[in-house]
Amino acid sequence: MSEMTKRLVAATRTHPLVAGAAASVIVLSLVGVGAVTGIIPNALSQKMADAPGSLPRTESRCAACGVVESVRTIEKGGQSSGVGAVTGGLTGAVLGNTMGRGHGNTVMTLLGAAGGALAGNEIEKNMKKHYAYRVTVRMDDGSVRTVSQSNPPPFAPGDKVILIDGTLKRG
Repeated sequence: MSEMTKRLVAATRTHPLVAGAAASVIVLSLVGVGAVTGIIPNALSQKMADAPGSLPRTESRCAACGVVESVRTIEKGGQSSGVGAVTGGLTGAVLGNTMGRGHGNTVMTLLGAAGGALAGNEIEKNMKKHYAYRVTVRMDDGSVRTVSQSNPPPFAPGDKVILIDGTLKRG
């Protein structure tokens, strides 16, 4: 073998440290994947089972599991601060003042102010109304629970859910 060929063969060989490092990375990656997927049990999996908020389970069924029976939307009226009444009263008084002459003008101003105040108050309440959502769940143990939410729930009747700390999660 010529000297040039020997150098070429020596240059193309993988150094043993590089091969060892590659094998270590592969083994550690496989162990990590096994631990994350649960194939290899780890200390964290036991801690998670004992953690507060984890799913309480009985021997045969989940005590916090159930099926959505209904979702109802409840309209809650808004509170008025008085701004709508004042604004409506002023607008009604200005409009009422443009009608009639003499005492009729005064009466129309007062009626416009009163009507405008009532209308403004109702408009303000209507603008500030909001909704609540009541989700009725038939639990696996046969009991029925109702959970109120301020946002529209992503559940429909028949969906399986889990009740954790008063909040419903998809089951």
